[in-house]
Amino acid sequence: MPMVLQRVSEVKSFREKSTDKNTQKWAEKPYLFQTNRQPKNSYLAIPEVSSENRRFLPISYLSADVIASNLIYTIENSSLFEFGIMNSEMHNSWTRVVCGRLKSDYRYSASIVYNNFPWPMNPTEKQKQAIEDAAQEILDVRKNYPDSSLADLYDPILMPADLLKAHKKLNKAVDAAYGKKGFDNEAERVAFLFDLYQQYTSPTAPLEPETKPKRRSKKLRGDALTLLTNLCNELISGDGVLMDAPRLSIYGQ
Repeated sequence: MPMVLQRVSEVKSFREKSTDKNTQKWAEKPYLFQTNRQPKNSYLAIPEVSSENRRFLPISYLSADVIASNLIYTIENSSLFEFGIMNSEMHNSWTRVVCGRLKSDYRYSASIVYNNFPWPMNPTEKQKQAIEDAAQEILDVRKNYPDSSLADLYDPILMPADLLKAHKKLNKAVDAAYGKKGFDNEAERVAFLFDLYQQYTSPTAPLEPETKPKRRSKKLRGDALTLLTNLCNELISGDGVLMDAPRLSIYGQ
């Protein structure tokens, strides 16, 4: 209790010294959040900053009694399907290309990374179920390591073999929802996602994918690199559009 009282006292002092008049008023109630943005139900937590060495962002469910800090984004009442997509290679590849950086680490954002991510279009119930099953398997495997943190589990060198296997199964299921059977490399995957993004945002482009997609070069270059540059500028400007996806929040907002 003494530590709690000390923290409340520090909050009061901090608010009193603020130049914002509204914050100064909240110094009268230092034991309350100035704005209550805490999710009321379980939520998916996405770290704002993550090591560039990780293949997967350490994304997990947290219960409502775990306070969401300003260093994570949240999706309240997230389904296993959404958890699966967020933990897939599709989403992680997109993040690596589109996200900002803190030094060299990945810096996630709602406006540029998440809000512009092209979710699969009209996946079948069978495809959704396959993703949910694979997502649950990842959660189940994580439980096998109760003494390991997410940072431990997703260490690029120490990541358990069974967890990596579960992620590969998830990637296969997610790729299938996009109508794909895998990619030769990440550049090819990213080029596909940007093509899909362009379909979603172009007023004249067909919404249905081509029956026989053109063969992609193994490297992002030429027109693909130009497309990537132009679309990144579009993402930053906020001109993009997104599919119907669960709302991502910071402080539960």
